[in-house]
Amino acid sequence: MEITETHCTSILTRATGYLKNVSSHSLNPYIGCGYGNSSCGEGCYVRFNQWLNRGREWGRFVDVKVNADEVYLNTVQAERRWAARRGMAFSIFFSSSTDPWQPIEQKFRVTRKVLDAMLEETPDVLILQTHSSRIADDMDRIISLSLKCNLRVHLSIEGDRDSLPGLPPPPCSVDERIRLVNEFTSRGITTVVCMSPLYPLIDPDVFFQRIAESGASAVVIDHFIEGDGTRDGSRTRRTRLPQAITTVDEQAVELSYREKVAEIARDYLPVGISSSGFAGVYSLQVDSVSEGGGRYEP
Repeated sequence: MEITETHCTSILTRATGYLKNVSSHSLNPYIGCGYGNSSCGEGCYVRFNQWLNRGREWGRFVDVKVNADEVYLNTVQAERRWAARRGMAFSIFFSSSTDPWQPIEQKFRVTRKVLDAMLEETPDVLILQTHSSRIADDMDRIISLSLKCNLRVHLSIEGDRDSLPGLPPPPCSVDERIRLVNEFTSRGITTVVCMSPLYPLIDPDVFFQRIAESGASAVVIDHFIEGDGTRDGSRTRRTRLPQAITTVDEQAVELSYREKVAEIARDYLPVGISSSGFAGVYSLQVDSVSEGGGRYEP
């Protein structure tokens, strides 16, 4: 792993594309990801971003933005005003192209320093996205931030399998991540499970019951088709992920599988679909109590 310490000049990126309706800004404390050679890295769309990778192999490098907290404090007011001029909440997606709690965070603590900076200058909305149970290292800071802004933790759990044929293992097991959901929700933290990208499920009813019992507020279901920033999933089709999915269930590579799974999930908890789900918009199952169904927006 090639580790490079860098000094950034900006840290709050104004959202475009897939994130445009999710948040006003994204924040990435690292370039590259130590989880790039795990199962989540296999389907990560960032592996094809040559502007970030600069010809380097995904999963083999991490650039550490050692001054990210200082830059955040120096630029936050200008970016807050930019969002206000557009009639938007100052909302941050943390992170969109790396994992804030990847292994190198234990040494450099860039994410932790940025969270401390946010306790000084707090956004209106903060979305913390990770695959890793290491996020629990910053539980106290996250609790403190949740008292000052609309905060939710997005924990990626692609399905009820720890691995797919031919792919490496994930950063941590499904069981470990479900226990983490319970830990956060027991502390009063809004926690959303993100099935991104969606894996073929062994038993959807059992899985969604477990997610509901863990205390999750909702589940976001995001297929690699549309979810990787292309309409047909062409970025992901360049990886081993579609073939691994097909080996388990040929139907799961079709976008219709997302709708089938979402219909089952709505029997257990609110469901968000793709980018609108990441933005915090979820639908409830139609039942006799709520005519025409429900809508849940935390």
